[in-house]
Amino acid sequence: MSDSHPQVSEQHEVTSTHETIVHIQDLKKAYTQGQSKVWALRGVDLEIKAGEFTAFMGPSGSGKTTLLNMIGALDRPSEGIVKINGRSLGEMSDTERAELRRNKVGFIFQSYNLLPVLTAYENAEFVLMVRGVPEAERKAKVMELLTAVGLGELAHRRPNELSGGQQQRVAIARAMAGEPALILADEPTANLDSQTGASLIALMRKLNQERGITFIFSTHDPQVIKAAKRVIRLVDGQIAADESKT
Repeated sequence: MSDSHPQVSEQHEVTSTHETIVHIQDLKKAYTQGQSKVWALRGVDLEIKAGEFTAFMGPSGSGKTTLLNMIGALDRPSEGIVKINGRSLGEMSDTERAELRRNKVGFIFQSYNLLPVLTAYENAEFVLMVRGVPEAERKAKVMELLTAVGLGELAHRRPNELSGGQQQRVAIARAMAGEPALILADEPTANLDSQTGASLIALMRKLNQERGITFIFSTHDPQVIKAAKRVIRLVDGQIAADESKT
């Protein structure tokens, strides 16, 4: 089921594209399986500038989702350094890492991760409620976002009353609610038909261009890879290729 492509208001100043938002140095991650270690990342060095629209691609087990989780402070490395806006995640307390996830980074997941008992409005509002944002300000922000992703008239529907594409639009609005500089998207189009996926990619590209939000994807989707301005291919936990498109 396809969704029409909405207009996005130009309210946010575009972030400088010269600033390094993600800095990774000699990043390694091992998981224990029985008595052996399995290395998901094997020494990754990487810099991503603010405003990039970047895709991590590679076969299953290549380390792309693990790398995304490291950048989002959802997991900790075995070795190496991850910095977001110049701050080392390894030097942060659990509370500081949680604050980073809540205030600086937005997440879009393959399975949407919407709370089923909440409406689209309430799902998008949740981060702002946690922050203690006043109700009137929350309402204005959430309705602006839902309108921006084409769901203003469906704000009070629950996830089971929405199509897959509409649910993913709610997830995008939720990710944007805290006005993050960085959005991490793990296979965001995997459960969508190609037409709906293309509409959502166009929406995220528009947000990237007009609001300066940095997007990093983990993906198998050829449409995402084609739209990305930079494609980083991972094989066996290492960067095998890094291509920037003009």
